Amino acid sequence: MGRRDMAADGSSGLPLPGADTLRELLRLLDGELPGAVELRHRLHGVPELGLREHATAALVDAALPVPGRGFAGTGRLVSVGDPALDAVWVRAELDGLEIRERTGVPYAATGETMHACGHDVHLAALVALVRAAHRMRDALPARLTAVFQPSEERHPSGALALVQEPELTAGVRAAIAAHVHPELPWGGVGIEPGAVNAAADAVHIVIEGAGGHAAYPHQAADPVLALAHLVVGLNGLVGRRVDPTRAATLTVGSIRAGSAENIIPDHAEARLTFRALDERDQDRLRDAVTRMTSHIAGAHGCTAAMTFPKTEPALVNDEGLARAARSLAAGTGFRLAPPWRSCGGDDFAHYRTVCPALMIFVGLRGAPGFEPVPLHQPDFLPPDEAVAATARALALGYVAGTAAAPVP
Repeated sequence: MGRRDMAADGSSGLPLPGADTLRELLRLLDGELPGAVELRHRLHGVPELGLREHATAALVDAALPVPGRGFAGTGRLVSVGDPALDAVWVRAELDGLEIRERTGVPYAATGETMHACGHDVHLAALVALVRAAHRMRDALPARLTAVFQPSEERHPSGALALVQEPELTAGVRAAIAAHVHPELPWGGVGIEPGAVNAAADAVHIVIEGAGGHAAYPHQAADPVLALAHLVVGLNGLVGRRVDPTRAATLTVGSIRAGSAENIIPDHAEARLTFRALDERDQDRLRDAVTRMTSHIAGAHGCTAAMTFPKTEPALVNDEGLARAARSLAAGTGFRLAPPWRSCGGDDFAHYRTVCPALMIFVGLRGAPGFEPVPLHQPDFLPPDEAVAATARALALGYVAGTAAAPVP
């Protein structure tokens, strides 16, 4: 059983419970930041895809003051503080994306994979927080358990693998994460209660037809034509299936078919994602995509097969955690950003199945030297100053997490 260190109401005019803990944690963090920036450079140069993050995990291990335990292959759980207390999980992601980097910085990756979503920043920030927390471990109000999670971007989900292990989830009172974001202002943090990222499905569609010569299309069942009609139809679904006052989106990101201009192929395939902040809308879209795919393929004399390689729930911030974090934010030097939500998806959403969860978004717009580039682009590069901002946000979330009710 853990003890409570702060209330979640943030009453005006009174000292905020947890403020002293946060102040000392931030003071100790300052001494860890130069090493964290160096670590960020090393991590940025060796990005790896989900469940293959061996070099990344080794760099993290070498920088930590205590050993951890493994999960989901390359994942690590690293705890500091009294083992008799409940834990607050603080997560960072190990994996990169299958994108060739074009930032041009000296520490850039050279292969076909890069950290185009800020995971290198999150990792370095969490290592700094662990090192700072270890220096005040006897005074921590709850165990700080760093979750270095594999495979956030890919299937199978590292978050889902973790929360499905009852032995690993015992005694966890809250889960915290932070994510840099180019649409929020530098110096600001987004800490909103409720759904802040969308439920997200990835879909792989294969349309099977009957190939033939381009000169005799009447003798074939053209899967390319069927797929072309399907792509156009799918892009109109959101506007006709979801209330326009609610956020949802659908994107076809990949199409493949054929090998020559004069041959009708036997099959064509597409990969797409659809997302909705309200999970009921996600259910409606899932049903509509399935029915449209089957009917359009059938209308062209073809058949369709669908698989859903990745399905994530909406990322819903716990109201009590958000309130506690907002009340403490000024003590970290942050401003609260204007209300903000997005149709981005994150497998951190799975953490709320075992405990209250909170994702804090760290603004990058206007940061020193930062070019306003969207996430998942080959020239996306947060400045080194983002390591400190993210570490402060994680510390803020951890202290807010100590307000969660003790685990029965």
